[in-house]
Amino acid sequence: MRIVDRGTKVSILGEAEDVGLVGALLTELLAAIRNGHTPTLDDVSYAMREARQQRTEDLGSVLAEVPDALRRDIFVKARTRGQKRYLDAIRAHEVVLSIGPAGTGKTYLAMAAAVSALLNKEVNRLVLTRPAVEAGEHLGFLPGDLQEKVNPYLRPLYDALYSMVDIEKAKKLIEREQIEVAPLAFMRGRTLKNCFAILDEAQNTTPQQMKMFLTRLGEGSRAVITGDITQIDLPRGTNSGLIEAQRILRRVEGVAVIELDSGDVVRHRLVQHIVEAYEDDARGVARGVEGPQVIGEISR
Repeated sequence: MRIVDRGTKVSILGEAEDVGLVGALLTELLAAIRNGHTPTLDDVSYAMREARQQRTEDLGSVLAEVPDALRRDIFVKARTRGQKRYLDAIRAHEVVLSIGPAGTGKTYLAMAAAVSALLNKEVNRLVLTRPAVEAGEHLGFLPGDLQEKVNPYLRPLYDALYSMVDIEKAKKLIEREQIEVAPLAFMRGRTLKNCFAILDEAQNTTPQQMKMFLTRLGEGSRAVITGDITQIDLPRGTNSGLIEAQRILRRVEGVAVIELDSGDVVRHRLVQHIVEAYEDDARGVARGVEGPQVIGEISR
């Protein structure tokens, strides 16, 4: 197949099926450009994956649109259909569970929606939390006071926040307690009113912790709960509160369960292939099929 640039027109030469596929792909990318979006290399890669599965319809609007849950001035938008569905769910529901592999934007988009809600005065404050699951080191042996001990667990939340809000402005919001970043244990016994709460890494909550967090929500509050159920760090034999909540809350009015997959990965392109390789291996193990024993091959 050949693509020939003829100035204001592009000619596509090749098999009819391939020509139709590429034509639809280019049409959707052009629609995104006309709507004010400049496609990135990652956008093109995603569009190609969608095209291979015959899913190019409305792709241009998906790439170009900034969902209502976000403010344009924080320069964040959905980059896949799954991400757009996720943001639409945040706008339409009081509680959203977002479940998916690393790199799908679960935390980043939740933070963008939360910051947007705060700046739009839809809520009075943000509460950002995650469980402090110990992986190899005990909190008691880490240096510093309690806040210094838990800060490493909360660093990803700070990183996402500082990428959207000027650091000095963010620090002032934290000082005024309009933004609170704290480990999940600090939520017990509280009622969260008129706030946007994010529970990150929720696969590492116990069922009791998950129920505790969900029952903290008060009048005018919303919550987004994110996690990757393939990366559970709880002690062996301990059930994940996220998996239990996914099962129990799926049909509760006002709650949305959004499941993202490897097609929604927007980090380095290799991350998508890594996620897919692990998914393929898990499916093989589930069928009782052993993985290949070959470490590497060189084609001649």
